[in-house]
Amino acid sequence: MSAAAPAPLSHQLYRLLRDWIQRGELGAGRRLPSSRRLARALSLGRNTVLAATERLAAEGLVESRPGAGLFVATLPTVTAPPPASAPLTPHFSRRGKALVERCATLSEHYQAFAPGVPGLDLFPHAQWQRLLRRHYRQTDEALLAYQTGGGLPALKAALCDYLTLSRAVRCRPQQIVITQGAQQAFELIAQLLTDQGDSVWMEEPGYGGAQTAFLGAGLALTPVPVDEYGMNSALRPPGSPSPALIYVTPSHQYPSGATMPVPRRLMLLEQAEAHGAWVIEDDYDSEFRYDIAPAPSLQGLSTTARVLYLGTFSKVLYPGLRLGYLVLPEAMADTFRLAQARLQREGHYPLQAALAEFITRGDFARHIARMRKQYRRRQARLREALAPAVAAGLVLSSGHAGMHLVAELQSVDEEIRLIEQARLARVTLSPLSRYYLGAPRRAGLVLGYAGATEEELSRAGHWLATAWLALGQQRS
Repeated sequence: MSAAAPAPLSHQLYRLLRDWIQRGELGAGRRLPSSRRLARALSLGRNTVLAATERLAAEGLVESRPGAGLFVATLPTVTAPPPASAPLTPHFSRRGKALVERCATLSEHYQAFAPGVPGLDLFPHAQWQRLLRRHYRQTDEALLAYQTGGGLPALKAALCDYLTLSRAVRCRPQQIVITQGAQQAFELIAQLLTDQGDSVWMEEPGYGGAQTAFLGAGLALTPVPVDEYGMNSALRPPGSPSPALIYVTPSHQYPSGATMPVPRRLMLLEQAEAHGAWVIEDDYDSEFRYDIAPAPSLQGLSTTARVLYLGTFSKVLYPGLRLGYLVLPEAMADTFRLAQARLQREGHYPLQAALAEFITRGDFARHIARMRKQYRRRQARLREALAPAVAAGLVLSSGHAGMHLVAELQSVDEEIRLIEQARLARVTLSPLSRYYLGAPRRAGLVLGYAGATEEELSRAGHWLATAWLALGQQRS
């Protein structure tokens, strides 16, 4: 990697003068030399000096006095704390402490095996940049103002066509609200449809982003165990309160990978109706299915409109896009649209315009097809690397869909030992136990393969197989 280019001379001069002013070496009211004098003294162009002093003036660090020149402005002083003062000890609320406990992230940014990370190397960057430049250059001035439409109409129309054909979602464009990612959608649902203390059924194990969003809204999280067919409400804790919300990932349960069959989907819809609950269907990566046909969406199966269908472009395009969507019952869409405009604000309309064109001209579908092919190959390469461990008893999930595999382990202690070793090998390991709200019933590793190259998957996979086999020898 090449060294960063030095800052322009005008910025270097600005920074030097700013530091002198902030440290008091250039006191309030002191006159600065003229731009010509400074330029001669420093052997700089006068325009360079003017650019630096104009920035100081714009930031209020110097002030111009007509006919007299530039003078250092009088700035507020920050009093340093006494040397003997005790360090500040933050006192978080009970809810804040609970949130912090669930907000741990994978600090290392190694390609393998970070879960939920798409193949950014596969994204058509040049094509996308051309689209962005054109839409930002040609954007209507009205799209730069505050918006209350719930998203660009062209994007909602394109999404409506796509979801109807690919996911059997029954909707019209006016039922869609564009959000800034799935997290914003979770927060909006909680704010509008629940009161503090209401219960939400959560898959156990389940997606940490949804867990923290609902915990942050003051909801009571009820863990409902997941089996080989997804959430099994018959296994929920005895005496569980009636839910206001039911959160599920039926197409590809996160993180177990289970797909909920149609009979259980229909049973879940019946239970939601009986409880008067709203079902949140998070269809986060349904595009990536390799050897099984997609099941119809819960939203498309529902006859009572109690399903809120949620999706994001983070997995199919890139996480930094920060765009998602909600498909709502028609009677609720306007309320959600107005609430979003007031509570969270809308934005990125030129970006939405570029995405709408990306979808309508077929580039989105072509990109997904390419990603699906490459992810299948990457999963195969990972399985090949892990083959010695699998032959010795390591159990992997089916991998029929999605962007990760789950490797089953015997204990949480085994998770911990492998994770400690992985840091030294520059490999990201995500323990299955961290996806549980309560005591984990299973131990394992969530192995993301979509965001790593085949070469990296081979390296990391061989390391993991060797490390797991070594642990097995210690057990025996």
